[in-house]
Amino acid sequence: MRVALLTEGVRPHARRGAGGWCDRLVDGLGEHEFTWYVLAGTAGQAGAAPAPDPDGRRPASYELALWGRRPAGRAPGALRRRQYADAYEQLVRSLLRPGERTAFGPGLYRLAELARADGALPAFLVSDRARRVLERVWRSPGADTSAGQPLVCDVLVAADLLEQCLRPLTAPWYGTAPGGLGAADLCHVVGGGPAALPALVAKQLHGVPFVVTEHGLHLREQYLGYREAPYRWPVRALLLAFFRALTEETYRQAAVLTPGSAHDQQWQQRCGADPARTRVVYEGTPAVDRPAAGAEPAVPTLVWAGALEPGRDPELALHAFARVRAELPAARLVVHGEEGVPGYRAHCAAVAERLGIGGAVEFAGRPRAAADAWADGTVVVFSALSQRRPRLLADAMLSGRAVVATDVGVAREVVGPTGLLVPPRDPQALAGACLALLRDEERRARLGLAGRLRAQERFAVEPVIGAFREIYLELVSHWPAFPAAAPGPRAGRPQPFARPAEYWLTDRRTAAAPGPDGTVEDQADDSPDGTPAAGTDAPAAGGCASPGGAVGASGRLTAGAAGGATGGAARSAAAVDGVGPEGAVGLLDADRGAAGAARSVAAPGGADVVGLPEAGCVVSGGADGAWGTVVPLGGERAGAGGGRGESRAAGPDGASDRSGALAEAV
Repeated sequence: MRVALLTEGVRPHARRGAGGWCDRLVDGLGEHEFTWYVLAGTAGQAGAAPAPDPDGRRPASYELALWGRRPAGRAPGALRRRQYADAYEQLVRSLLRPGERTAFGPGLYRLAELARADGALPAFLVSDRARRVLERVWRSPGADTSAGQPLVCDVLVAADLLEQCLRPLTAPWYGTAPGGLGAADLCHVVGGGPAALPALVAKQLHGVPFVVTEHGLHLREQYLGYREAPYRWPVRALLLAFFRALTEETYRQAAVLTPGSAHDQQWQQRCGADPARTRVVYEGTPAVDRPAAGAEPAVPTLVWAGALEPGRDPELALHAFARVRAELPAARLVVHGEEGVPGYRAHCAAVAERLGIGGAVEFAGRPRAAADAWADGTVVVFSALSQRRPRLLADAMLSGRAVVATDVGVAREVVGPTGLLVPPRDPQALAGACLALLRDEERRARLGLAGRLRAQERFAVEPVIGAFREIYLELVSHWPAFPAAAPGPRAGRPQPFARPAEYWLTDRRTAAAPGPDGTVEDQADDSPDGTPAAGTDAPAAGGCASPGGAVGASGRLTAGAAGGATGGAARSAAAVDGVGPEGAVGLLDADRGAAGAARSVAAPGGADVVGLPEAGCVVSGGADGAWGTVVPLGGERAGAGGGRGESRAAGPDGASDRSGALAEAV
C-alpha cells in the first residue's frame, strides 16, 4: 500500500543510515511504498521535488519550509478576502473564547478549502485584514485575557506565529495526482503538532485515514518550552491554545494513536483520545543486539547520564553520593552529559565541592556512545524529576548493569521489578538503594540480567515493525473507499470496498459462452468501474461447475437477457451434489428480470432442471453445448419437460439426480 509519512524538523535524505526511527520503519516494511512529507524548518522549499536516488532504496521526499521566508502568493479578491476573514475569525474565536472551542475544526478546514481553491492563504495571513481580525477578537468582551491584555506588538507577533503554524495548509500536497496525499492509502504522522495538519486536511478532502505516533508528546513539550519563549505571556497563551486545540482535533480524527508508552497514553486520554483507538507501541532500538557491558570497574562506581539541567536533578545524585561516600570511601561518581542550561555544569561542580566530594566526582561530558557510559559504572543512577521518554532507561538496562531510578514518568513502566525505584527528591532513599546494590554483587548481577532481558523483549525493532504492519492492514481493510469520480447518485459518498478482495487476487479476464466444441475463449476485461460489462459472464461463487460438468471449477454465469428481459444482473446458484461427469448442471438458479421475463444461463450437455421454487423458474436444456433457458414457473418452456417441486440434473442414462444445497452468489 501507499503510505504518506509526515514528520517535522528532520531531513530524511540526510539521516539515511543514521539509524533513525523512521528509517527503521521504512526499511522494515519494504512491501509498502512510502513517501516522505517533511516540515523542514527554513531549509526546505515548498513542494520541493524528491531528491535523486540512484540506488532506488530511499522513499521520495517532499519538503515545506515551516519557518523563515513566507511562501509567495497573490492576494485574494474582495469576495474571497471576506470568506478568508470569516474562516480566520472562526478559528481565532475558538482559541480565545472558551465557549467556542468546537469551532476550531470547521474554521481550520474552511481555510484549507479556500487555500486549495486559489492559493491566496499566505498573502491573507500576513495582510492587515488578518491582523485586524485577530486584534478585534482578542480585545472583544468574553475573550480569555487571563495572561494579560494584548498590546499592538503582541498582535503583530501572534499573527506572524499563527501564519507559520498554518503554513502546512498551503502546501501543494493535496490532490490525487502522483505525489499528492489523496493518492495515498493512509497517512502516518510521526511526532504530532503541525505535522498532523496535512493529514487532517487529507482526511477532510479525500477521506484518507491517518495514524499518529508520538514518542514524547508534542503538546507537553510545547508547554515546557514556552515557559522560556521570548514572547510576552499573552502571545504564549494564544500559541499554547492553538497547539492544544490542534492536538485535540488530531486525537479526535485519528484512526489509530500509537503512543510510545502507557504514560504517554494517559496524557493522550486526558487530551480527549479515545482509549479504543489507542495502542501502545514502544520505540524500538537496534541496541537490543548490542552485547552487554563487560566486567565491572575495580572501584565501586555510580554512573549518571543525561542533560545537565534542573529537570534531570543531578544535584539529587550529588547529595545521595555524599551519603554513599560516607559509607564507602572508595566509591566514585561519573557524570555524563552536556549542559542543558548555560552555567549549570559549573553550578553542579560547586555543589560537589561544597559537599566535600569534588575529588570523587568526574564530569566526563558527552560520551562517544551510550554503551561507553554504562560500562564506566557498577550501578546506573537516574535522579530526574520527570522521566518523559523510555529510551535512555532502556539503553541502560540493555547494558546489563543494575539500575536505580526515581519513580517518576515512565520509570516504573520501563524498569518494573528489574531495578530499584525511589521517591524523587529524596537523597537518603537514593543513597540507600545505591548502597544496597554496591554491597551485593549477586543481586546486582541478577537484576542486571533481568533488566537486559526485559528491555530486549519490549524494545526490539521486530515487534515494532510487526505492530505497524498489523495496524496498516487492519486500518485499510476496515476503512471505506472514496472513489475519485464515483458516477451516479452515490458520487462523493463513502463506498466500502468498491472492489472485493477477490478482484485483486484472481484473474480478471472474463469467460465467453462455450462454443460448439465446449471450449471457452477469453474475452475482454470488465468495464473500468469493476462491474461486468453487459452481456458478459459474472463470476459465480464456490461450488460452480465448469462447462465439462466438474463441480468446484471456476464456472461463470451468463448475465445476458433472454426474450427481451431487462433489469439487474442475474443471481446464480450451483448444485453441490448429485452431479455426474457429463450432462451435469452447475448453474441452476436465476432471478427473473423486469416484467417477469427470464434470463438465460448455461446448461451444458442438454441438462434439464425443473421445479426451482426458490427462484420461481425452471431451467430447460437444449442440445449438447447449447444454452439452456430459465422459464418462470407457470410459463411455457422449451425442451424436455419435467415435474415441479425439485431440482434434477439429467445424467447420460436419463436418470435424474437430486440437487443438494444451493450456493448463492451475488
